[in-house]
Amino acid sequence: MSTMTFTPQDNPAPADDDAMLPAICVLAFNANDPCGAGGLAADIAAVASVGGHPAPVVTGAYIRDSAEIHDHCAFDDDAVADQARAVLEDMAVQAIKVGFVGSPENLSAIAEIATDYPEIPVVAYMPDLSWWHDDLIDQYQDAFLELLLPQTSVLVGNHSTLWRWLLPDWSSERAPTARDLAMAVADSGVPYLLVTGIPAAEQHIENTLTSAQTVLGSGRFERFEATFVGAGDTLSATLAALVASGNDLGEATSEALTYLDGCLEHGFRPGMGHVLPDRMFWAEPDEDDNSEEPAPTAADFDFPPHDTQH
Repeated sequence: MSTMTFTPQDNPAPADDDAMLPAICVLAFNANDPCGAGGLAADIAAVASVGGHPAPVVTGAYIRDSAEIHDHCAFDDDAVADQARAVLEDMAVQAIKVGFVGSPENLSAIAEIATDYPEIPVVAYMPDLSWWHDDLIDQYQDAFLELLLPQTSVLVGNHSTLWRWLLPDWSSERAPTARDLAMAVADSGVPYLLVTGIPAAEQHIENTLTSAQTVLGSGRFERFEATFVGAGDTLSATLAALVASGNDLGEATSEALTYLDGCLEHGFRPGMGHVLPDRMFWAEPDEDDNSEEPAPTAADFDFPPHDTQH
């Protein structure tokens, strides 16, 4: 847990109705997650929390609950491309976030779009795919490496996931550093790598922003006892939104990590599985808010039973 605090960015009100401020738009490619742990649910909430406008492109759907992923259904790549191009032809997009998109064909479509819009930075996230079939993992990661990484501005991933993917033949007795991993992706054209979950001493983990040449910044956070799902999508979407807002990469990374730490500190368990980040924790009332009249709850209202006959 970090000692830093997070305050959502405020967009100043326009001077008049004819001078509306441009929105900070983030085009997010990701799968729908029906339990709201990660996927587009995480992207939308995280981008909105830091003052951006999420433009979500559905690339498929997880079949999952809060405990595990059972399966995934990918959309057709033409449907994915058509969604994205309709938005790009209508809105000024300041950043692209890529999560899990389900197939090499979808990765190819997204890479082609990124090539057509080279001025838009791309934040790509590689999640843990151990729930999937081994042959599908290999095909997906090979396509990610060949097609999307050359278009990627910042790659985000957990240390163990990136290690297994990028340095499978690592033979040293020591674990690879974040910079070792950055050097592994530099040949694919990725200038920056954000590595999370690096084991550190005394129940802490480190998150490091690095290039192949040098470590640009590192933050140490207290390890939470709970098992979370959705943290990686939350972090990468927040980072994309903060970069889209005009922050330099170092400031955006620090702010995104602070926001994620707050989300995890206020995490909740809505089902029988793992803990989910509370991406709207900053909107909760202060504990010392002693208003005389408590806000009404659902128990204060009488809802008719759902007994409609068909």
